[in-house]
Amino acid sequence: MTKYTSDQIVSLIRPNQVHRDVYEDPDLFDLEMDRIFGRSWVYLGHESQVPEAGDFICSRIGRQPVVMTRHTDGQVYVVYNRCAHRGVKVVNEECGNTGRFMCMYHGWTYDTNGDLDFVTQPEGYTDFEFDLVEHGMGRVARWGSHQGFVFANLSLEGPGLEDWLGENADFLDDVAMSAPDGEVEVTGGVHRYLYHGNWKMQVENLIDMYHPAYSHESSSAKGGQQFSRRGGDKGGIQFFEKRGRVKSMDDLGTHALPNGHTWQGGLPPVENTSDEHMEYVASLELKHGPEKTKEILIKKRHNVIFYPNMAMQELNPHIRVIRPLAVDRTEIFIYPVKLKGAPDKMFTDQLVNLNRTHSPTSLVQTDDVEAFARAQEGMLTSGNEWILLARKGPKEEFDTGRIRTTGTSEEGMRNQFRAWVRYMCLDDSL
Repeated sequence: MTKYTSDQIVSLIRPNQVHRDVYEDPDLFDLEMDRIFGRSWVYLGHESQVPEAGDFICSRIGRQPVVMTRHTDGQVYVVYNRCAHRGVKVVNEECGNTGRFMCMYHGWTYDTNGDLDFVTQPEGYTDFEFDLVEHGMGRVARWGSHQGFVFANLSLEGPGLEDWLGENADFLDDVAMSAPDGEVEVTGGVHRYLYHGNWKMQVENLIDMYHPAYSHESSSAKGGQQFSRRGGDKGGIQFFEKRGRVKSMDDLGTHALPNGHTWQGGLPPVENTSDEHMEYVASLELKHGPEKTKEILIKKRHNVIFYPNMAMQELNPHIRVIRPLAVDRTEIFIYPVKLKGAPDKMFTDQLVNLNRTHSPTSLVQTDDVEAFARAQEGMLTSGNEWILLARKGPKEEFDTGRIRTTGTSEEGMRNQFRAWVRYMCLDDSL
């Protein structure tokens, strides 16, 4: 039973401010796990991570452990990671391949679609009849994929996946089209780290174009002071000086979409005459023709938020998964996205750049993590209880519900909190 009424939840969000409790109150965090992560579509993984029958990856929807698995019928299933007998977590590995899932407690086994397969010492259940599905691990209410990106929903209520994605589906289509083979693959390992701060800080930060000039000054400034302390500084400096040089962050634009989704306009194109890039362009032209290839090579979006737990970048393709652990503790996963059919050297360079910018010891991500920790600590003071989100710019509204404004506007954060209120109050009309 929550201590918050709908009116009390609404009172936490003002037009240009949010109350610090939305980042600090454990009761609100518990409610978020139930009403946001329990009712929204949540990103789990990519089908390329489970290519063969018996392949699986473990994940979470809010606090609930789940398994995404490829069954012998070739289909992907999403099941709860729970034994039907005594509730024990069945799969403890992060990923792998198996013919059956077996509970370590009493040896009950399950098929890779979650159905019950075998009960040990069945003679003891003389007056009990087992149902393979009812007494299986249990499947989540809904799951689906778009261009191989798998999302799941614990609730039967609310919009379907395509309606929930909205214009963000176009972005996933663009990413797939940028691969010469027409599809992508999630491979190359994962960067994984914790930060001491609320999960919403990362979601907000990804569409905050106000902070890079200050938080990341030592990396993005002319000469890249951070790189001078490390080997191989030339490539690092060029990465920041050549990519994304714009007159103003406002020029990029912020786009706020329904359901809390948000994206930033793409960074300016960079001239690239390397052999691998020319090979890549040639393969796209062979598939799509020169004019369509020119369109594909223009990256229209930078960070794209799939609210509440996933973000992607198009320029250096990768997925960021946000996993809330507690009100002040969050786990982040960074997965490289490979364009199938592109030269291997392109993907190698992509991994190098991700290490520079998004690894736990990178030159950029560490700045953000420090900011999150300081924000979480600062909100504990007895000073002003309200967090300011008042930065604005000229707005253009579209029939799809999308709002376009300047890059450093905080409209994206306000848009996320509009969705937050609707989920938390169980009222889509708010």
